Amino acid sequence: MRSNQFLQLQLHALGEKNGVYGRNLKTYRNHPTKIITQPGIVMKVLRRKRIVLFIAYFLLLILTMLNLANYRWTKEPQQCNLQMRSTPYQGRSDIRFLYRPSLAKKRQLVYVLTTWRSGSSFFGELFNQHPDVFFLYEPMWHIWQKLYPGDAVSLQGAARDMLSSLYRCDLSVFQLYNSPGGKNLTSLGLFGATLNKVICSYPLCSAYRKEVVGMVDDKVCKKCPQQSLRLLEEECLKYNTIVIKGVRVLDVNVLAPLMEDPSLDLKVIHLVRDPRAVANSRIKSRHGLIRENLQVVRSRDPKLRRIPFVDPGHKISKKDGADYHSVGAMEVICDRTYRSLRTALNPPGWLKGKYLAVRYEDLVENPVKTLRNVYQFANLSANLDIKSFALNMTNGTSSSSKPFIVSARNATQAASAWRTVLSIQQIKQVEEYCHHAMAILGYERVRTAGEAKDLSKSLLTASKL
Repeated sequence: MRSNQFLQLQLHALGEKNGVYGRNLKTYRNHPTKIITQPGIVMKVLRRKRIVLFIAYFLLLILTMLNLANYRWTKEPQQCNLQMRSTPYQGRSDIRFLYRPSLAKKRQLVYVLTTWRSGSSFFGELFNQHPDVFFLYEPMWHIWQKLYPGDAVSLQGAARDMLSSLYRCDLSVFQLYNSPGGKNLTSLGLFGATLNKVICSYPLCSAYRKEVVGMVDDKVCKKCPQQSLRLLEEECLKYNTIVIKGVRVLDVNVLAPLMEDPSLDLKVIHLVRDPRAVANSRIKSRHGLIRENLQVVRSRDPKLRRIPFVDPGHKISKKDGADYHSVGAMEVICDRTYRSLRTALNPPGWLKGKYLAVRYEDLVENPVKTLRNVYQFANLSANLDIKSFALNMTNGTSSSSKPFIVSARNATQAASAWRTVLSIQQIKQVEEYCHHAMAILGYERVRTAGEAKDLSKSLLTASKL
């Protein structure tokens, strides 16, 4: 207020001095405000306002840039986070990470579909020895032992469900078939554990190393510490290839739900062998297969008419009874094998490109070539050590005197041993059960005992698969 009065006095004095007060200052009668008409003062005020506005705008721009920089800093991943994301290990509790759509590569899963005494122990060892493979040997054995004496066909669903869990590295499924009130299963409690290269090697055990090719001594492995299944699951999660060998899934069609599952990349390798050789080996191993033979025979169709097991008038001994179940089981085995082969001949969408049939006879005749084809199918590479292992195991000097034990032997001689051991009656019975599957796989039938014993004549022809 005082400043306004002072300004008016200054202007009044200036106007009186120059005599132009009345011209330069205009006063409205009805309004006390006076307007300064001098342009210099007005421009000075406007320039000050411009400066203030420019400074304010500049500060606002700086604040905006600082906020944007802070936003990018908090949203973009830092270098330490990138390193953490590249860590290959995932814990069992984080297993769902495996099935997120963002994963570029699925695990390669393989099931070796076969039956007892088909050379499957040796064939499975080719995967057990591979450093990049997590291998499981006959895990469905636990189901058959727990649910004995259920018939083989009724146990197929349980076997498939177990595979579904195991291929996801969920080993807790084994606890379902543990004894009630018993101790929790450990790594050494699994069937075939003392011959498993993963269980007997570092880091679960210091006895062996997975990358070194060589058979595992079960006496050494039995001294390994018993690890929890949780630790074995963590090892399973480190592998990109999981292979399971089993004789208790009888038909590839049982696996259809797993092969159609988009979260699984499952392939099937069907290992087959001349049914007459299988029957001969089953008879030879009858004491070790008593329970399995009974479970398979229980699945036979009681309405079917069958040729007699022995010649008329022959007195049936206790040995004949054991052989009866060994050979009789071939009826169910060959029937289910034929179903698998029939599906493979005209494969549905879920089986196309995911099925490979391997004849045991071809494997022992040319192990390196067969191994290369098998590994290529499973997206694996065969190094020199693996090739040498396969070659040495099929060209040993010993015979297959110890069933269920993988050892270097003359595999070609063992493959044709049935021709001099089985009676013509036993041969005819097996051929009666298995002639449909034999025709597809290229195994010729024999007409007489002399033809069977003539080893100079091959009974192998080209397979239709």
